[in-house]
Amino acid sequence: MRQLLPDVIDGVDPVELNAADARPPHPDRPWVIVNMIASVDGATAVEDRSGGLGGPPDRAVFRALRGLPDVILVGAATVRTEGYGPVRLDEDARRRRIDRGVAAVPRLAVVSGSLDLDPEAAMFTESDPAPLVLTCEDADPERRRRLDRVAEVHAVGAHRVSMRSALELLGRLGATSVLCEGGPIVNAQLLAEDLVDEWCQTISPMLVGGTSSRAAVGPGAATTARDGELRIGPLDMVLDRLLEQDGMLLARYLRRG
Repeated sequence: MRQLLPDVIDGVDPVELNAADARPPHPDRPWVIVNMIASVDGATAVEDRSGGLGGPPDRAVFRALRGLPDVILVGAATVRTEGYGPVRLDEDARRRRIDRGVAAVPRLAVVSGSLDLDPEAAMFTESDPAPLVLTCEDADPERRRRLDRVAEVHAVGAHRVSMRSALELLGRLGATSVLCEGGPIVNAQLLAEDLVDEWCQTISPMLVGGTSSRAAVGPGAATTARDGELRIGPLDMVLDRLLEQDGMLLARYLRRG
């Protein structure tokens, strides 16, 4: 199904469009959305930042998606590269969330096995509530003590972060939906544990070349067989909708079945 988007604001309202989508949580974990942008040739950044690929349509969908989840999940490398601060939403988005009976802003959850994070960064000092940090039991104890003062730190794995354990924890904390904003390593970990329900992909009308990363880099994707075991192989997705403006494509894919 292809929908023209003549004007991001006046043509099709991405807030209403995305808010109307069904995202039922699983019995043991929240619904997981991944939102990424890439160039026509697959680059996910220009000069190490994803912002160089974006434009008004992408930013509108980005804001619309950020207004939906209970938790925004992001890897520590992306936090450092993109200069993450506290999650901020405009007043209309905050009001819509409050009317739905959820917190005014999503809670931020940062994935970091090494805990190489600055406890004095605005992401920690200006967020309310404090961010979650998802790490492993082997993480540096001194770094954990420093972060314990400004964040809620949880070990979800012994030697590495288990994304399934992380999502099960978020579910126990009350999250029914999680928006993952990358980076490529976290995305690949989610795919490897068959945890992606929805993939929102913007294709920017640019050719970048160079050595930019793909949207998912790491272990291969897997699917869960009927016996409950993971089987290595591509996860089959279905195109739910495709929007276009100024040559920029904004696709929403859902897992088949």
